[in-house]
Amino acid sequence: MVEDEMLIAMTLEDALIDLGLEVIGIAMHLDEALTLASTERIDVAVLDINLDGRRSYPVADKLQARGIPFIFASGYGHTEDNTTFPAAPTLSKPYKTNDLAEALARVLTPNEG
Repeated sequence: MVEDEMLIAMTLEDALIDLGLEVIGIAMHLDEALTLASTERIDVAVLDINLDGRRSYPVADKLQARGIPFIFASGYGHTEDNTTFPAAPTLSKPYKTNDLAEALARVLTPNEG
């Protein structure tokens, strides 16, 4: 989980736990997030796009290279074209637990076809 606002991070952690997920780490800075994305066993990630003025896209690159699905969260939306990560849904803050659950189901359900 990558989120630079403590209150939002705590709320998101509670929501993920309520949905039956285990949170293995909370990164509030880009360097921490890159370390988690590179070293931890992760099934899915939620990435705040804007981390104190820096974008979390390098974290998304690492996760994508490892085949780990992720969701973006943002109060501002993407400022860049989102064609690099077309499979990653973006939740607009503030979002509800139902929205989070739907986005998680989307990225965790294998495509059939």
